[in-house]
Formats: sequence, C-alpha cells, structure tokens
Amino acid sequence: MIAFIRTVFVICLVAVVGGIGFVFYKLESSLPNISYNEFLATLENGEVAEVHIKGGEITLTDTAGRKSATFSPDIAVLTPKLAAKNVAIYGESDQSSHFWDFLTLTMPIGLILVAWFFLMRRQMKSEESSEFAKGKDVSFSKTGKRVTFLDVSGIPEAKGELLEIVDFLQKPTKYSKLGAIIPKGVLFQGPPGTGKTLLARAVAGEADVPFFSISGSDFVEMFVGVGASRVRDLFKEAKKHTPCIIFIDEIDAVGGLRGSSGAAGGQDERGQTLNALLVEMDGFGSDDNIIVIAATNRPDILDPALLRPGRFDRMISVLPPDVKGRREILEVHVKKVKVSESVDLDEVARSTPGFTGAELASLVNESALIAGRTNKKAIDMRDFEAAKDRILMGVERKGLVISEKDRRTMACHEAGHAIVARFLPGTDPLHKITIIPRGRAMGQTQQMPLQDRHAYSKDYLKNRISILMGGRAAEQVFLHQQTTGAEGDLAQALEIATNMVCRWGMNDLIGPMAYVQSDGGFLGGHSSFKNYSEGTACLIDSEIKKLVENCYQEALQILEKHQGFIHQLAETLLEAETLDREEMEIIFECSLKKENEASGAAGSGVCFNNPDS
Repeated sequence: MIAFIRTVFVICLVAVVGGIGFVFYKLESSLPNISYNEFLATLENGEVAEVHIKGGEITLTDTAGRKSATFSPDIAVLTPKLAAKNVAIYGESDQSSHFWDFLTLTMPIGLILVAWFFLMRRQMKSEESSEFAKGKDVSFSKTGKRVTFLDVSGIPEAKGELLEIVDFLQKPTKYSKLGAIIPKGVLFQGPPGTGKTLLARAVAGEADVPFFSISGSDFVEMFVGVGASRVRDLFKEAKKHTPCIIFIDEIDAVGGLRGSSGAAGGQDERGQTLNALLVEMDGFGSDDNIIVIAATNRPDILDPALLRPGRFDRMISVLPPDVKGRREILEVHVKKVKVSESVDLDEVARSTPGFTGAELASLVNESALIAGRTNKKAIDMRDFEAAKDRILMGVERKGLVISEKDRRTMACHEAGHAIVARFLPGTDPLHKITIIPRGRAMGQTQQMPLQDRHAYSKDYLKNRISILMGGRAAEQVFLHQQTTGAEGDLAQALEIATNMVCRWGMNDLIGPMAYVQSDGGFLGGHSSFKNYSEGTACLIDSEIKKLVENCYQEALQILEKHQGFIHQLAETLLEAETLDREEMEIIFECSLKKENEASGAAGSGVCFNNPDS
C-alpha cells in the first residue's frame, strides 16, 4: 500500500512539474510582440520579407532576418496590403494550437484525478477484504522439519505441563468420556529467548496437528475493524482443520489492559480486536479440539478478562534454565558443531548463570565463528571463553590507546576486586580477571558460582557490596586517587543496599518492611515505592549510607592487610592483561609464602577463608 502511494505521488509530481516546465518553455521560446500599428508602419516602409498567419496571429520576418509577432483584427483587409508589397504569405489553421493548449492545461489535473481514483478504490478494497490469513498463518506440514520435545531442553517443568495438552489432542475421547474439559488456552510467560515459541511448535509437532502462528502486532492496523476481522478469520480457518493449535506470539501487543478512554463513538482498534479475541475463545467448545497458545514477556500488562478461567486456563512460566538445564541445552547445540574432547560442558554451564536458551545457542555459534577465524579444526575452551566475553562485554577494543598510568589504575582497580573477593568468606570463587577493554567495560573481575543461587543471604549480599567497593578502595589505598572507573560499581552497590533495606527487610532499625515493590515484569521491570513519612525516608537514607560505608571500610581493611598480594597481582596483570583462576592461585601462594618468610612463619600457604582453597 505504501509503495503504491509513493508511485502515485511520483506520477502526480512528474505531471505537475512537466506541465509547469512546458508552460515556461513556451513563454521562454515565444517571439517578442509588437503592436499592430508598428507592424503596418514596417509594412509601409517595405521592411517585411514574409509573414506566417495562424488564425489572427501573425509571425513576421523583416528584411534583416529578425522575427516578431503581432495580432491582426482583420486578416481579409490585411492580405491585399501584403500582396501589394510582394510579401511572402504562409497560412496555417489554428485548430491544432487550441487542442495543444487545452491538453497542456488539463493533463496534470487529469493524471491527479486518475491517481486519486485508483488510490481510493484500492483503499476500499483493503478495508472490505478479509482474506488476511493466507500470507500469515503457518500450517504444520508433514513434509517439513518437525519440531518435537526432543528439540527442547532445559525446561522440564513446562514440558511436563504440556504433555497433557498433547495427550488430549491425540486422544480426545479419553477425557470426554470422563466429562473433563481440556483447557482452551495456555499462556507462556517468561523473559525473551527462553524458548516460548519453540515450545509451542514442539507441542504441535509432538501431537502431529496443524499449527497456525501469528503475532499480536499483525492484528492491529490503522483502520478500525481490520484487527477484529482478522481474529474472526483466523478462528474460522482453524475450525476447518481441527484438531489444531493457534499460537499468538507477543499477545501483549493486542491483549494489553484496556483503559477507560476510547475513541469517538466506541473503543479504539486495539480494544475491538481484544473483544473479538475474547468472544472467539468463548465461542468454540470442547468438541472443536482447538488449543490457543499465547506467549508474552509482559504478563503484568495483560487484561484480566484474558486471564480468567475458560480462556487462558493455564499459565506456564518459561524461565532461564538452571545449571542442569544449561548443560542439556548446550548438548543439543554442540551436536551441530565440531567440539574438542577437552571441552567441559559442565564448566561452561556453571560459568553462564542467567543465560537463556537463545543466548546459549548464540554462545555455541559464536565459539564456532571464533574457532573458524583462527583456522582450528575443533572448538576448545578458549573459544567458549572468548565467545562468553564477547556476549557479556562486547567486542575487544584493540584499537583503543591507553596510557601507562591508566593501565596501572585499571590493574590496581581490578586487583582490588579480586583481593576482596578472595579473602571474604562465602563468596563465589574467582574465575578470571582482565584489563582488556571490551564494549564499555575497561576491565572485569569474573566470579564463577559453584551452583545457581535462588535465594541470597544477608552476609552474601554484604560481601557482594564489599567486593564492588574493592576497586575504589584499592585506588585510594595504593594510588591515593579516585577515578570515574568505579561508576558502575557504585551504582550496583547502591542498588543492592537499597533493596536490602527497602525491599528485603535486611535492616535491624527499619525492620521487616518492604517499601519497594517490583511490577513483576520480565523486561527489567520497574520498582515502585510505597508511601512513607519523611522521617522514615531520612532513616532509610541513613541506613543505606551506613551499610555502603561499612562495606567500604571492610574492603579497606582487607586490602591494607594484604598489600603484598595486590602489588604482585597488579604487576602481573599489567604484563599478562588476563589471568585465569589457576594463575591467580599461583600468585596468591607465592605472595603468601613471601609474607610468611618475612614474618618468620613457616606456613604451608593455605590460610585463606575461601572454602575452595
């Protein structure tokens, strides 16, 4: 439609510009006009060589070869005078001139009217047409690639919930004899990339039924009523192919919470489309054998009428997988690439907490690309590490020029994080430390959790704040300066401290109160503050500041106690730029040995509080 409008606009523009240009050309190429009296005077003097007569218009050429034009009121009287002076006379009918003048004026207007006619006709057909689904519905094909539960890993709970749906589609009489009514709708809710669409296709593939897929945004159009018509046509087409599955992706685009205000004369297009969807879901019964599956990552904004029993009866949360699920997902994706025998998928799974299925697929593919660039025959662990760093932090900024002073500041900053994390009890083991800039990060200290955490203790969170403050504390202790490199650390520390005091009730003075609540969304969400007095607000600010400052002082004490460690680690980091866990352990052991020798102790070098030492 947009392309057609552009074409019509270009045609009209060319016609108008061409007509105006033709008029200017005629004006530019026209001869100078003289009065009829001047023409007669020139004729009497014998200076006219020839004339060209077309109607009443006269084009004359004098004896010097100059041309001019005039108009004669009476050609019959003029002709004998011209003959008497032996002037060559040429004549032409003026009918063609009138025709071309008329065509020049009416052609642009005619083209505009024709283009407008076709535009309005196309628009009326678009509004009246209801054949929308032929280009958007995707039916399951027995000859195409079939997706089953074997292709889905890492979400066993969701697969278990859907086995009942598959069994009903395959054996409906098994439930109808008992009088059971299968759920009409299933809503998948979860963050992007967790496999909601793949899971819906797997249900259709496992049950071997047609699969109609459409996005929620495809229903909403500019013209009111088109979306509702598309909903009716979709369900009408699905009833012809029962049993089947209708999948609506991103249903929040059409199923959002309806407001009190509507368009003039009724609700707007989005509201009418949602109403049509609700009516259609109520309209088919248990004999239709149609299951509606929808997916969203914004369940907090869906209309309550959409979630009531009888419509979307089941709500299945599809969340990022745990360490076991990540291991299973990696096994599925590494079958498509060539992986070295030295690759430990368990370690890769542990080092990627919070990764979704899509991110794990991207990790494997990025590892293969990195291995291909270096002409390797198989993917090894270094490729997985490089791919993970690229996904988490961005591309390595090799062209960035950093002064030696800034490199030393970065090394001291990251060493401060590592030292505090190494000597605080109950923290996650160190995995890697680097000062190579990637994306917006100038360096990073990574920790690898021994297992996924679903609940965090107060001590763990306080230690996390202390680790974040370790970079700023190291700069102050050893370089006697403060830089902007701690901006991200300070923001994270403040967020954790605020949640501890206002959200999780981890403060003795404030008590077990939740003054902050999340909206429950999967796209980062928004936190809302409950109403409280100004006195409580001042108390909250005071407790948050006290918590952060106490953690900062704890980081300072650890760094001042182990100054030899941080000097050795920072110097080694300046040379190697990246250190893994084994290399950091060697540095810690050597530094501890030197410290014990200096103090006259004969320690074994194993005196760390970290449980993995």
